[in-house]
Amino acid sequence: QVQLVESGGGLVQAGGSLRLSCAASIRTFTGNAMGWFRQAPGKEREFVAGISWTGSIIDYADSVKGRFTISRDNAKNTVALQMNSLKPEDTAVYYCAARGGVTRRLPSTNMNEYSYWGQGTQVTVSS
Repeated sequence: QVQLVESGGGLVQAGGSLRLSCAASIRTFTGNAMGWFRQAPGKEREFVAGISWTGSIIDYADSVKGRFTISRDNAKNTVALQMNSLKPEDTAVYYCAARGGVTRRLPSTNMNEYSYWGQGTQVTVSS
């Protein structure tokens, strides 16, 4: 049963923009913080951005601060990642994730604290 589906990836030149979207099932989305992670070839999966259930708490990796913006629409069960001023080092597969557990309403930089994952969407930034 598919619970998180990402879309919006693609190929873009350096300096360009992309908007990723993640559609979630009600059970996966409701009450949970959401996060975006990415994994480049040969590297570990890393935290990109996270947003609390209410949207009041947002966290970004230092590498994307000022360039990426995470947002959520609780009425539509979606979370988005607006990526501006893209760099070649942003090239990776981007994953949407939903938290679980007792503190599930708060975002976390730890991928092990996310219970649900999408299949990923490829983002390629050319120089």
